[in-house]
Amino acid sequence: MKPLFRALVAINLILLLAYFAWSVREKEILLSEGELLLFELAPEDPRSLIQGDYMALRYAVASDWQNDSLPKNGYIVVSKDENGVAQKERLQAGREPVASGEHLVNYTASGWQLNIGSESYFFQEGQADLYETAKYGGLRIDGKGNSLLVGLYDEDLKLLSY
Repeated sequence: MKPLFRALVAINLILLLAYFAWSVREKEILLSEGELLLFELAPEDPRSLIQGDYMALRYAVASDWQNDSLPKNGYIVVSKDENGVAQKERLQAGREPVASGEHLVNYTASGWQLNIGSESYFFQEGQADLYETAKYGGLRIDGKGNSLLVGLYDEDLKLLSY
């Protein structure tokens, strides 16, 4: 029984590591090939005193929807203006239809709020003053609606960093 148990543990470990490697690869592809869109930030409590140097993010495109009849999961369809800032178009349940120049962003509805992922931003201690001026969150978007937050931007569309 011991050899079988060891073999099962080894197989599970290999499968877990393979899944982890695949997940990291997918995120790296999204970071390198995804299209950068800037999402205007809506007012939110800028810092969490309990969690340290952390900023809660809320996006304008996820605001002002009638949430009483929204599906729990779906897509926000956005277009990009001349500055690369996302403009909300509509919500839809599936990936189709998408017109030329439109992009999908996955959302999940939780109560009264739509979440598009990356709703928090952690930064080094002592850098809060820099990030309090953030006006946009820069997200890389792929064709499937997946997104990754790559940084915060100021009103002049410049990446905030020390």
